[in-house]
Amino acid sequence: MRSIWNGAISFGLVSIPIKLVNATESHSISFRQIHLSDGGRIRYRKVCELDGEEVATAEIGKGYEEADGSIIPITDEDLARLPIATAKTIEIVSFVPADEIDPLQMDAAYYLAANGPTAAKPYTLLREALKRSRKVAIAKYALRGRERLGMLRVVDDVIAMHGLLWPDEIRVPEGVAPEGKVSVRDAELDLADALMATLGEVEMDSLTDEYREAVEAMVSAKAEGAFEPRAEADVEPAGGKVIDLMAALEKSVSAAKASRGEAGPEAEVTPIRRKSAAAAPKAVGGKKSTAATKKTAASGTKKTASAKSTSAKSTAGGSTATKSTATKSAATKSTAKSASKSASKAASAKKTAAATKKAAPRKRASA
Repeated sequence: MRSIWNGAISFGLVSIPIKLVNATESHSISFRQIHLSDGGRIRYRKVCELDGEEVATAEIGKGYEEADGSIIPITDEDLARLPIATAKTIEIVSFVPADEIDPLQMDAAYYLAANGPTAAKPYTLLREALKRSRKVAIAKYALRGRERLGMLRVVDDVIAMHGLLWPDEIRVPEGVAPEGKVSVRDAELDLADALMATLGEVEMDSLTDEYREAVEAMVSAKAEGAFEPRAEADVEPAGGKVIDLMAALEKSVSAAKASRGEAGPEAEVTPIRRKSAAAAPKAVGGKKSTAATKKTAASGTKKTASAKSTSAKSTAGGSTATKSTATKSAATKSTAKSASKSASKAASAKKTAAATKKAAPRKRASA
C-alpha cells in the first residue's frame, strides 16, 4: 500500500520511524455530469479571475483570504517551517482506557507501518505495551496543513491510528431528544429485549452494500442493452404512524424468528388493553381488604345456610366436620336405644352442627 505521510512516533525518548497508510477505502459509485441533450461530459475548468486564463494544477498554490478580501500566499515551505513538534512527528501525550474515547470523535483511520529495519524493535515494543495495558495512546500530529488529534490502538499485529475530532468540534445535542415526558412500560421493554435477543449478533464481514450492488447490476444491464426499468421499486417504505407499539414489537419478534428459520408458532399480536375510567380501583391497605373479606364471608353464610350437609363435606379436611358427620350417623343408627341416650346424642349433634355452620364459611372465605 502506498504511504501518504512519512514521519516518526515520539514515545517518550523513543523515536519510531513510520509510514502512514490509509486503512480504509471508499467503494461508493460516483457519477459524471453530462449534457442531457447529447450525453457530452461536463467539466470544470480552473480559471484565473484576473486574466481569464485556464490554470494548470502545477501552477496552483495556497492563499489565505483576509476579511477585506485580500489574499496572502502560503507555500508548502512556509507550513514546513512552522515551530510545532508535530510537523513530522506523531507525539504521544497520554494513555487512556479505550472506553473513554467518545465514538463521535472518530474520524479517518490509518495503519502505521514500521519504516525500515531499525524501526522493527521499537515498533514491536510499543505494540506489545499497548496490548498488555489494554489502553490506547492519545497523540497529536500534523497532516494536510493542520494539527490533528489521534488515537493509536493495536489491530492484529499492526498499530492503527484513528484521527479524532477536537473536543470543541463535537456539537452539543440541544433540541434533538423528544420533547416532553415519555413513559415506557415494563411490558414494552420486555418485548424490546426479546426482539434484541432474537436478532442476536451478526458477523460484520457478512454485511454488504446492497445499494452499490444494485447500481452496478443496473449499469451492467444498461451496457448490455438488457435493462428493463420498473414502474416502482418493490420495497415498502419504512416508517409510518405507529398505531400499537406492543403489536409492532410482537410482529417484529415473529418476523425475526421466521427469518432465522426458528421453529415454533408465531407470536400472537395482542393489542394494548387500556383500563376504563370506571374500573374498580385496587384495594389499598389492610382495613379495606378486611372489610371486603367480612362482606364475602357474610354473603357465603347466607348462601350455605340451607345446605348443612354440603358445608360439612366441603370442610372434609377439618377434624371438626368429620366428627360431626360421624356423630350424625351414629345418632341415626341408634334410634332404638334409650330415650335419655338419644336425647343426649341429639343435643351433642346439634351443637356440633351449629359450630360447623359457623366454621365452614370462614374456611371458604379464607381459601
